[in-house]
Amino acid sequence: MKKILLVTPPLTQLNTSYPATCHLTGFLRSRNIEALQMDLSIELIQKLFTKKNLKVVFQTAALTKLSKSNKIILSQTDFYLQTIEPVMQFLSGRDISLATRFSNLDFWQESKRLPIEDELEWAFGMIGNYDRATHLCSLFLKNICQFIQQTIDPHFELIRYAESLCLRLPEFEPLEMELQKPLSLIDKLMLDIFSNNINKTKPELVGFSVPFPGNLFSALRCAQWLKREHPSIKIVFGGGYVNTELRSLTDPKVFDYIDYLTFDDGELPLLRLMEDGELIRTLYRDKQGSIQRANFDSTENIPFAECGTPSYDGLLQNNYLNLIELTNPMHALWSNGRWNKIILAHGCYWGKCAFCDGTLDYIKRYEKAPIELIVDRMEEIMQQTGQSGFHFVDEAASPVMLRKLAEEIIRRKLTVSYWTNVRFEKSFTPELTYLMAKSGCIAVSGGLEVASARILKLINKGITIEIASESMKNFAESGIMTHAYLMYGFPTETAQETIESLEVVRGLFENGWLQSAFWHRYAMTIHSPSGQNPENVGAKRVNSKAGTFANNEIPFTTPNEIDLDYYGKGLNLATYNYMQGTGYEIDVKKWFNPKQ
Repeated sequence: MKKILLVTPPLTQLNTSYPATCHLTGFLRSRNIEALQMDLSIELIQKLFTKKNLKVVFQTAALTKLSKSNKIILSQTDFYLQTIEPVMQFLSGRDISLATRFSNLDFWQESKRLPIEDELEWAFGMIGNYDRATHLCSLFLKNICQFIQQTIDPHFELIRYAESLCLRLPEFEPLEMELQKPLSLIDKLMLDIFSNNINKTKPELVGFSVPFPGNLFSALRCAQWLKREHPSIKIVFGGGYVNTELRSLTDPKVFDYIDYLTFDDGELPLLRLMEDGELIRTLYRDKQGSIQRANFDSTENIPFAECGTPSYDGLLQNNYLNLIELTNPMHALWSNGRWNKIILAHGCYWGKCAFCDGTLDYIKRYEKAPIELIVDRMEEIMQQTGQSGFHFVDEAASPVMLRKLAEEIIRRKLTVSYWTNVRFEKSFTPELTYLMAKSGCIAVSGGLEVASARILKLINKGITIEIASESMKNFAESGIMTHAYLMYGFPTETAQETIESLEVVRGLFENGWLQSAFWHRYAMTIHSPSGQNPENVGAKRVNSKAGTFANNEIPFTTPNEIDLDYYGKGLNLATYNYMQGTGYEIDVKKWFNPKQ
């Protein structure tokens, strides 16, 4: 029987494991396949942020031309070397006794990131030492990361590695040019960890989950090393980036580094690879150098109820980090806490929004499992990890499923906390939100998108501003924090509608119905209804040559085009202030300063 090693490449979130390898490991083991996993993301950070390796960082940087701010950091080398390991001990929860010391502003070196005492007292109060210290330690790490990026490795970022390189990559050549360059210090540390694991586990197949553009370069670095050192080991890439960006791949050069690309849910494609069965939704290069698309359009899948319980075996030894970069409590959930990530149901029960990739399997195939099975999985995961917090990473958790979940948790008398993504619809009544809160729901996030009646109808959101506002009000009054995803720049959206959207958002914050929000700039994608029929949303596709590597975003024109950079700055500045509890009295038009 073959052995597979599943890898999360750098860098994803550092407070908890990304769920893909856990789900696939659990499934493959349920089929008696020897599956192992590693989180190379957190393992790299654990190795990098040590006194020994940080010293090498400073020594290497000292040989380069430095900006004034980086010269200041370099002059503080002793402080950083002395502090880095205690900070890592604290952030990983291994030494929380440092909270009081780290919460004291006087402990830290002067830095442009360092907040003032009034800001800290507003965010954390007088005795919120642990979270206050976590925030200050997070800013300390951010300083180091920016220093590394500006001095020795331009691709390095704390969460997304080389994302700017891979964000829009119609051709493979720029990426290949980077891969031919000498290894950076970060590359060497990463490959040292990876090679040790390969030598220890000796897999026949290595699978990389590539959820974001920022994981692609590091995954290819590892694959490049594998091809050179262990050419007999087969390499497969899958995950969100592959699913959305590489479906129309025509350039076979990527197969110099890997053997297979798998698409959509990975359970069945991997199972077929492991059992030497008929390949499904898999791309590979044949002996003649041509790309073969094996059963690419097949809709055959493992039923959601038969995918097994996620397994955290192989990850439990990792010292994940609690980080609070922003003081907003809802934002902190994404980076603070070791959440067990699972899903209530596969796909989206609505699946009609014009901007969303609704033609792809992970959204359009809605499939439920008995709620008793979901809660069984929760209990099993709690036994594995010792953690009782859950992040349900559904596209949108339905009110029906959330009601059943709450009732089952209460029936079993479980003490858990959870949060999830929802649609702000009328079914979230005061009675349902109360029930959710009683069962352990602490927060929800959801798409309000454009707070304009006309645009909401145009994007087929299926809600109104009034319905969404009432839903948020019910969550808030039940003690559930609420985050809204917002959008600007949708086709035909006018400047006045953008400003009016901000006014709606201002009111939601002022009423206390919204605690957090983020504005995303609309992007037309080839897998969305708006991308497939731009004229339906008042847009016109700009003719452009399809890329031979990655294809996702579509250039377009629309009437009433506005300066999106200009309005984006105003929207984000206003919302940042609202999240801090200030600026409600300012006329929303004043956030959009005239150009200088």
